[in-house]
Amino acid sequence: MYQPLTPLLVGGLCLLLTACGANAPPGARQGLPAAADGAGRMTPPHAPPKAGPDPKAPDKANAEEYAAVVENPFRAVAVAPRSTFSADVNTASYSNVRRFLRDGKLPPRDAVLLAELVNYFPYRYPEPAGDAPVSLTLDLAPCPWKPEHKLARIGVKARTLAPFETPRRNLVFLIDVSGSMQSDNRLPLVKKSIELLADRLTAADRVSVVTYAGDAGLKLPPTPGDQKGRIMEVVRSLAAGGGTHGSAGIQLAYETARRSYIDGGANRVIVFTDGDFNMGQTSDSDLVQLIEKERASRVFLTVLGYGIGNRKNTKLEQLANHGNGHYAYIDTVDEARKVFVEQGGALVCVAKDVKFQVEFNPAKVTAYRLIGYENRQLRDEDYRDDAKDAGDIGSGHTVTALYEVVPVGVRIDLPGVDPLRYSAPPQPGTATDEWLMVKMRYKQPDGDASRELAAALPAGGEGAAGEDFRFAAAVAEFGLVLRDSPHKGGASLSGVLSRAEASAGYDPGGHRKEFLDLVRVATGLKVQAGKE
Repeated sequence: MYQPLTPLLVGGLCLLLTACGANAPPGARQGLPAAADGAGRMTPPHAPPKAGPDPKAPDKANAEEYAAVVENPFRAVAVAPRSTFSADVNTASYSNVRRFLRDGKLPPRDAVLLAELVNYFPYRYPEPAGDAPVSLTLDLAPCPWKPEHKLARIGVKARTLAPFETPRRNLVFLIDVSGSMQSDNRLPLVKKSIELLADRLTAADRVSVVTYAGDAGLKLPPTPGDQKGRIMEVVRSLAAGGGTHGSAGIQLAYETARRSYIDGGANRVIVFTDGDFNMGQTSDSDLVQLIEKERASRVFLTVLGYGIGNRKNTKLEQLANHGNGHYAYIDTVDEARKVFVEQGGALVCVAKDVKFQVEFNPAKVTAYRLIGYENRQLRDEDYRDDAKDAGDIGSGHTVTALYEVVPVGVRIDLPGVDPLRYSAPPQPGTATDEWLMVKMRYKQPDGDASRELAAALPAGGEGAAGEDFRFAAAVAEFGLVLRDSPHKGGASLSGVLSRAEASAGYDPGGHRKEFLDLVRVATGLKVQAGKE
């Protein structure tokens, strides 16, 4: 005769079954019969036990690393008339901020890099003229978040190479297959990303695959780019496990690129990783020194960050900045498509070591502030030093820099300094009706001597901002609000949304529309947090 189990026995049986299931393979766990919980309730058949968070899992919410960002202050023209900085085509901050917002969280303020937000979007600057690989555009308009100030925009457009102009590519995929790359948003997403790129390669291109975990290995020697099946067979076979000897992988990848170097071609190492290096050379300074040594080979670098929770953002950005490279964060297949399909030509560098030096006219400008580029600042004397590394720009890339400008007559409180005893006399013919002069130096991809472009922003250069200018300003304002910047003035998310909606007509890839959605999400999160 059937005797019902007492609650105590039921609870004990449940614990026993759960313990057995936890050590059984997945198929065996699915075969467990329905069990009762400690209160005598029956759970559905095949329901796996609910496990608590694994403290050893790689996705620890507090393991992501962001360098502290101190925003550029206003500088008095009387004290510092020049501002010098390197070009920056990194876009990782934008896609990372988007990931936070889509997850229902406001991003950490140091994850919000203003220049990377603005430069995520393409803008319609004119194509370069003559044999110059880049064009330079200047304009000026009222500052949206502080109308008594001006906003100056510097726009650069890299030449867009036609298919017949694109050089042969020698690409080395350096893939992190350590244990931290197991989750779906890491190695599986890397494989999907590479497939998008492989679709665009030709028989003239060469592809190699290097992996690293506890050690480094060459998984695919240089292979013609049209052999997609062979390339993807190797990539799809990769599995994650072990430690992360990133320095060994970097050395082998560059060695492989040098062995298959194509004269006059696009030689590049593309790193796919979460940056969690824990073997070999692991410190940021050691890795930067390694990359600086390797860049002398004229092999360029692309660093692609994957994953959430323990991605080492600072380390990856430094590798890109010091290795003639750029850095993007891939959180979705759509972002991989943007990097490899929409901006595929950007894998081909057209101008390297691109630097800017802006000189402000004290007759027109009292003070100025560069918005973003905090980690790309240069000394004034670095501008003409061809040995000084700077940013690189790929085919079709655009670079935008914004300055908030305080006109003469508008009050601003800045620390005072004593007047100079020895000041240079005015030079004959010095223009007094210009706002500023911009000089830009760059090198050819295989060159060592820099060339210069220059343009002045005349007094009559101020006007109503065009659609692209208005949108770039709205993106910058968005970043000021997310950072709760001390320089945000009257910036607000409602103002951002209004201005961005009115300037989202030009939208290749739908990225501006996506931005509008992110502003709405951020607004809701700010309201929920009581900060808006």
